[in-house]
Amino acid sequence: MPDPSYREIRLGDVVRMRKAHPCGNDQWEVVRLGADIGIRCLKCARRVLLPRSQYVRQVKALLRPGPEPARDPFDAQADG
Repeated sequence: MPDPSYREIRLGDVVRMRKAHPCGNDQWEVVRLGADIGIRCLKCARRVLLPRSQYVRQVKALLRPGPEPARDPFDAQADG
């Protein structure tokens, strides 16, 4: 079961997946968000698209979180 603290998926997250890629690596970087999650192998740079539900099941650990999303300066709830 994935780490319960890993709820928010961000671009740039580096994760360890349950199964290793055929190149032998198990570390991936999130490169696309949406209904499908795009991940890139950090060893051979192969890109794979996974349905979000399958991605959440296969993530073993969050190794390095991606950058914080930028705050929208026009957000109506920000500062008043």
